[in-house]
Parts: sequence; structure tokens; C-alpha cells
Amino acid sequence: MTIDDVDHYTAEQKAQIIASYPAHEREARAKGIPTLGSGRIFPVPEERIKVEPIAIPKHWARINGVDFGYDHPFAAVSVAWDRDADVVYVAAAYRERESTPVIHAASVKPWGQWIPCAWPHDGFQHDKGSGLGLKTQYEAQDLNMLAEHATHAEGGNGVEAGLMEMLDRMNTGRLKVFSNLANWFEEFRLYHRKEGKIVKERDDLMSATRYAIMMLRFAETEPNSDWGSNPRGAGGWLAG
Repeated sequence: MTIDDVDHYTAEQKAQIIASYPAHEREARAKGIPTLGSGRIFPVPEERIKVEPIAIPKHWARINGVDFGYDHPFAAVSVAWDRDADVVYVAAAYRERESTPVIHAASVKPWGQWIPCAWPHDGFQHDKGSGLGLKTQYEAQDLNMLAEHATHAEGGNGVEAGLMEMLDRMNTGRLKVFSNLANWFEEFRLYHRKEGKIVKERDDLMSATRYAIMMLRFAETEPNSDWGSNPRGAGGWLAG
């Protein structure tokens, strides 16, 4: 039985009910398809993690996370870490497809060229055109790429462990996201499992965030600068 079989709802009421379902569940629930093993990866109310943009204190540590891509988007986030409270803030996000390292780096560098960038293991892959590794191409554009790919502090780079750390931070108030990052929240809402497996679609900013949090131990504070006093200057970290 599907919602179309329920006679006492008008077409408008049925449309409203379907619209109330999470985006990734609408088709399955409307058609009566079982969703066992499916569902949002982060079943957390947005209000729990959403905060108004703030000026980042200069003593907070910073790190970026990048997820390489061409056909699927390249994505990057900039994270600020209040070490005293152990709260992580996603302060900026960028996502673009079918473009070059030159273009992507130009969008990330205004966040601060000094900020270290965490990156995944496919950064060692060589581009067919240039023959250079992806990490090397971004280093050539003056991004501060960390020496090694993203790993957990205890070793390994398992996806599930990274997702669980993000979820734990969300549930305990230790992961906050600036409210102006519409693309980030779009992915947050749609990121889900199907039959127990992560659906790898529109997950680029989620992955970039995971890499940054995995490598928090390499976050750095800004060296000798008053940049933190102008959060909206030069396309800085209040940019969405």
C-alpha cells in the first residue's frame, strides 16, 4: 500500500505529506519501498549544529579539509577549533565541479594561505594530463598541503570511524556549522545510507569536513597577523 492508495487524502494533502519526508526517503516512502538499513547518516536536527557566523578568535587553531574531484565536485571546508572547549566550527565551504586546481586554489587561499590542508589518499594519484600528483598540483598553487594524507590519530583512515566522530561531536555540541553555508547543509540533509551502504552522491563537503576533523591534531594558529580582526575581508572565512 502506498500513499496514493489512501482515498481520504486530497492530492494536495498527499503532496504535502511526501514533501515532509526527508529528501532521500521521499520516493521509497511514497511508493511503500522498505527502508531497512537506510536513513540519514547524521540524524541530527540542524538547529543543534547551526550557528550564526562569528569572528574567529586568533588563538583558535585552523585547518582546511579538501576532497579532490573533477566530474564530481572538488570541495573544501575551513575549520576553526576552540581547543579549550573542544568545539569545532565549520566556518567556510567551497564546492565546484569540472574546474582546475588553479581555480579551486584561488577560492581557498583567501581563507588564509598559512592554514594547513588535510587531504585524502587519492592525492597521490597522478593526473593523466600533467603527470603530477593531485597533492603536488595544489602545492604548486601555494596551498599548505599536509605532508601525509588524512588518517585518524590512532592510525588508519576508515570512513565509518570518521563519520562516527562527526556524529558524536554533533550530538555533544562540539561540532558547529556557520548558518550561511547553504551547500554544506544541503549535503548534510541528503547524506544517507541505502541497504546499509553509504550513498556516495553529494557527499563532497561531508568528506572534506571528515578529513579536517581527522587531522585536527595538525591544526595551527595564525602566525603573527591581525587577519582575524576582519572576518569579512578579502573573501575570508565568513564567505559561503
